[in-house]
Amino acid sequence: MSEMIETGSREQRVANWRPRVLLIGGVLGSLLGVIAAYLFVRAAETTHGDEPPELKTGDAVKVGTALLRILRQIADLGVKR
Repeated sequence: MSEMIETGSREQRVANWRPRVLLIGGVLGSLLGVIAAYLFVRAAETTHGDEPPELKTGDAVKVGTALLRILRQIADLGVKR
């Protein structure tokens, strides 16, 4: 009987890990996004005052490329080696 309970709880853990990972990832991503925006605004205000900074295309490409590299590293964590 205890084997059935252990198997059932293991199956539940296996079935429930996906939503939990998505929820944790969503919360962490949101928090990191807000922190990044805050840091950007703070740096822009100290440099430019009340004027919004001019964003260059090259800078946006650099940030986008860095984010893609980070996402790839995170995805690689799920690959068994």
